[in-house]
Amino acid sequence: MAYTDNRNCTLCRVMRGLAFGGIGAAIGGYGALLFGVERSDAIYYALFGAVALTAFLQRKREKKDSEDE
Repeated sequence: MAYTDNRNCTLCRVMRGLAFGGIGAAIGGYGALLFGVERSDAIYYALFGAVALTAFLQRKREKKDSEDE
């Protein structure tokens, strides 16, 4: 029977991306509001936070996966 990596299936990667995107958006958006940015501009910081956290963790995960091989 072939080995299946259940931690890295497509659905797991999508759900992980959504979760960390939400966390990044919350940190970026509420962090911007904490520093006094107007509410209408905080959405841009939330978007940047979501993209940044997801990309950072994806890059970190790819490095870990390449070390495991």
